[in-house]
Amino acid sequence: MDILVDGYNVIKSSGLFRSAGDNLMTAREALITQLAQRYRHTPHHVIVVFDGKGAHQEEMHERRIRIIYSRYGETADSVIARLAAEARRADREFELYTNDREVQHAAALHGGGVHPVAHLADQLNAPSRDVARKVRHRIVVRRIYGLDPNYDPDDEPDNRQQKRKKKRK
Repeated sequence: MDILVDGYNVIKSSGLFRSAGDNLMTAREALITQLAQRYRHTPHHVIVVFDGKGAHQEEMHERRIRIIYSRYGETADSVIARLAAEARRADREFELYTNDREVQHAAALHGGGVHPVAHLADQLNAPSRDVARKVRHRIVVRRIYGLDPNYDPDDEPDNRQQKRKKKRK
């Protein structure tokens, strides 16, 4: 699966990267670092597209992230639309993260998943699956042994009575 990210749209829309202020280089590095950490153990191909100023499209790879700067006169939006069309022709699934409605519409026409920037920010902040599983396990164990001061078993619905009623019917 290809993960397409509208770089500057994510930076400008997400509070994660606004803290960098006007320093776009720092914000770009922070975005690439977050994406590399999030997708490092997945088979997904992450592509981040930025508006560029060069005569030619620049492409580089950093920590398994493909970074594309559009050429002068071409927007990152048109590069993303082209990448979406290429993914469809190659029968690859793709997801796009942007708040730009035109880019979302272009990607949807090519059959890709379209998500807002907030969804990407949630994924970047989410713990890995193994950490989330360990946290859920610790919560259950603390409740079982009475170590969670906020847990009151009287607040839980009595599932045993509901199961018995279902069996009798």
